[in-house]
Amino acid sequence: MSVRASALPLAGFSAPGDRLREEVLQGLRRARKRIPSKYFYDARGSELFEKICDLDEYYLTRAELEIMKRHAGEMGAALGRRCFLIEYGSGSGRKTRLLLEQLEDPAAYVPIDISGAALRASATAIAAANPMLEVIPICADYTRPVKLKPPSLQAARRAIYFPGSTIGNFTRSQARGFLARASAQVGAAGGMLIGVDLKKATRVLEAAYDDRAGVTAAFNMNLLARANREMGADFHPGRFRHHALYDRRRGRIEMHLVSLVRQSVRVADELFLFDAGESILTEYSYKYSVRGFTALARQAGLRVRRCWTDPARRFAVYYLTRPGAPRASQSRPPLASLVR
Repeated sequence: MSVRASALPLAGFSAPGDRLREEVLQGLRRARKRIPSKYFYDARGSELFEKICDLDEYYLTRAELEIMKRHAGEMGAALGRRCFLIEYGSGSGRKTRLLLEQLEDPAAYVPIDISGAALRASATAIAAANPMLEVIPICADYTRPVKLKPPSLQAARRAIYFPGSTIGNFTRSQARGFLARASAQVGAAGGMLIGVDLKKATRVLEAAYDDRAGVTAAFNMNLLARANREMGADFHPGRFRHHALYDRRRGRIEMHLVSLVRQSVRVADELFLFDAGESILTEYSYKYSVRGFTALARQAGLRVRRCWTDPARRFAVYYLTRPGAPRASQSRPPLASLVR
């Protein structure tokens, strides 16, 4: 089905901005203050994240792109003909284009992103590059139920594409629940391709989240600017600093905004007190071993069918299905064996 890029409709079955006030206030009322990481991605935050992806220290995007360039054909074969592809957190769509090129007669592509500006730009570019593909962008928070419009063409199966290691933003308990809900969305015969960052040296991980150029710091601090703009808050960014650390015991990066002084901040008519050194937790990023993520998937009722890594084993892309799910019907060569 042909879609004119200039007229691409942007659906919004849920309104992410409606929950910003509620969730930020809930987070700041906690004993350990926090703001959900999904609110990084307004227009400015999305722009800064694309810059982060090109930084020398931020190996994640390069490693995942390397995997996609080497193995997208195998992934496309796994997903099979006439796949209805749903992408969570579509971002710029760089990796998605590599996957779409390898899909045989895809029924439709549904990118879902919380940032309307980033979503419109990437979906329009993909529609222009794939004029026979039905593209149905949805501006929504994919961590909550999203109603999908059925494609015009009948799909053989549904599949979810979830790149970028965003699964790491969930605690392990949350990740299990998220995977189970995603599996329910694609159904018993569906599949899921998911990018996961692997455990590695502390110095490498911390540098990736605290680059020398300060782009990640600006990305983190943009949360305060967004609260000021959209919630009438009076944060003074100069009174906070960005801090990232790797908790090896828990296997996660933590990002914080640390108060430099004792201060009070008003947010949506509520007053919040900060001690010097007190922080707002803004992101977890859990890292996994291949064995560890395989176990997590199993706990969510899923089976790892394939796992691809880059040669340096920095990153992994997994293909998951429910046990007993039929294999996709296709005429491509057999897939590579599972990476142990």
